[in-house]
Amino acid sequence: MNGPDAALARRLARRAGRVLLGIRATTRDPERLGGRGDRAAARLLTRELRRRRPADALLSEEEPDGDARHTAERVWIVDPLDGTREFGEPGRSDWAVHVALWQAGELVAGAVALPDLRRTYTTHAPPVYPPARNGAVRIAVSRTRPPARAHRLAAALGAELVPMGSAGAKVAAVLRGAADAYVHGGGQYEWDSAAPVAVARAAGLHTSRLDGSALTYNNPDPTLPDLLVCRPELASTLLDELARAA
Repeated sequence: MNGPDAALARRLARRAGRVLLGIRATTRDPERLGGRGDRAAARLLTRELRRRRPADALLSEEEPDGDARHTAERVWIVDPLDGTREFGEPGRSDWAVHVALWQAGELVAGAVALPDLRRTYTTHAPPVYPPARNGAVRIAVSRTRPPARAHRLAAALGAELVPMGSAGAKVAAVLRGAADAYVHGGGQYEWDSAAPVAVARAAGLHTSRLDGSALTYNNPDPTLPDLLVCRPELASTLLDELARAA
């Protein structure tokens, strides 16, 4: 899937991840850790994308509304450190680096690095998710803001909620079989989910809004209210129950 750009997304996500691991190992003040990591990873990604893809636009938390992206044919959507809270907590691995490319209305390349796990998921070589597990459906949700609809969904299905940090880590949990779905409500930004959604789509997972409508990116307003990523065989069941739980 878009070989050269996907390979670049993978390289840059890994490089930013190595920078973040170095900062995490040497910064003793936890209150400074997240900010320092975010700034360093953002500098690296911005510098390298402008050097390697100078004609492309950029959308990130640090540059949410650059004029170029509204008319650009290609826009990189990046989150240098997704899961800042988890990055600052010793022993947690559910933080990530997201790098995605939007082109002419579609996500065409992406990479999600989980540096603490030494794993990178990419559209360059999409992961193969494992067979379905026996037992209760496991639904990854936010540690701090699990949506009320997720609780109602879990009650209806007898499912287990699995609180986690980064959106990239939650999608990776579905990709590796540690969860069956990721349900988010209550608002995100495009950079929170663009790369995870690109990788999930490349791997064959279902991705949509909670009402089943399509996820779109590089919109004038970069907020994205809600999100469902799940194994494809669960999509209709989850969407039906989410509609009832609305």
